[in-house]
Amino acid sequence: MALSLFKSLMIPKTASVYPLKWRNRLYALVALVFLSVIIIVLASSIGSTQVPFSTVWGILLDRLPLVNLNPARESVTETIVADIRLPRVILASLVGAALAVAGATYQGLFRNPLADPYLIGVAQGAALGATIGFLLPLRVTSLEVVPVFAFCGALLAVAIVYSIARVGKTLPITTLILAGVALGAFLASITSYLIIASGDRLHGIISWLLGRFSLSNWGQVTAVTPYILMGVAVIWLYARPLNIIQLDEEQAQQLGIDVERVKLMLLVAATLITAAAVSFCGTIGFVGIIVPHAIRLLWGPDYRFLLPLSTFAGAILLVLADTTARTILAPAEIPVGVITAFLGAPFFLYLLRQKKRAIF
Repeated sequence: MALSLFKSLMIPKTASVYPLKWRNRLYALVALVFLSVIIIVLASSIGSTQVPFSTVWGILLDRLPLVNLNPARESVTETIVADIRLPRVILASLVGAALAVAGATYQGLFRNPLADPYLIGVAQGAALGATIGFLLPLRVTSLEVVPVFAFCGALLAVAIVYSIARVGKTLPITTLILAGVALGAFLASITSYLIIASGDRLHGIISWLLGRFSLSNWGQVTAVTPYILMGVAVIWLYARPLNIIQLDEEQAQQLGIDVERVKLMLLVAATLITAAAVSFCGTIGFVGIIVPHAIRLLWGPDYRFLLPLSTFAGAILLVLADTTARTILAPAEIPVGVITAFLGAPFFLYLLRQKKRAIF
């Protein structure tokens, strides 16, 4: 699998004709990787208790095998960084990467820059599942129940949409979108009714729906990481076929690509990482629109570079948004979805304006 992933990201033989183009993309990718590491360390140092950047860096290095830089470091500082802030930052980076890659994938499948990871009912299914998890009178904490119900609700919603839209062995994209919109509206109406009837659980439900990382821990990071890494790896592997599908599905079939299989694999992988992302943090909007489109404007539409660049750019964006959400009004905390919406709504309006100019 690693070899196939490497081949799918290889520079084409004709790349030497345009050396600066692919070199700039590689330089940008390397820069984003290093920047993401710096942002993670910096975000782990910011909070109600300020921790020096060098101290955070030392704590992270101490976690490596055979490394012991400062055995006399205060245990309270290490607990704040390693057990409270770092899992939150890591989870935010994973969710940001997942939403950005899923958004780029859906935009490629639907050939529409306005598509986002929640287009076919993932968000509505997750919201309904999470709401049910909050309301069930189970003898376990909502922290344990809600992610499971949200994940199952998201996958079930997409499975229903897929079964409705599928025609024989083909999957018409227009029918898929329409089915997702219709089912999403139906599930949202059920969620709204349950929220009205939720009583004293209203605050927890609304907080989840707006997106949050306040309850993050290493258990959540461990649970969500395999799904996101596996899904992102599968999508990266299909970068080259996704490039060809952008031209025309008939031409892609003539070139030997099983278009329906590619669409199914990409749809499943994008849905899986989106469901895993929203199950622990709620529905966070606009990341899947902002990041892929910005990368496309800066470095072009080639999915062999667009997907890796979107992965790290999405991680950086959501870590910065979450850091802003928990510090701008400290000790109070703003839902991270509010921050991303504040940034994303103007950008989305810009996309609509550009789309209108392209049409008319």
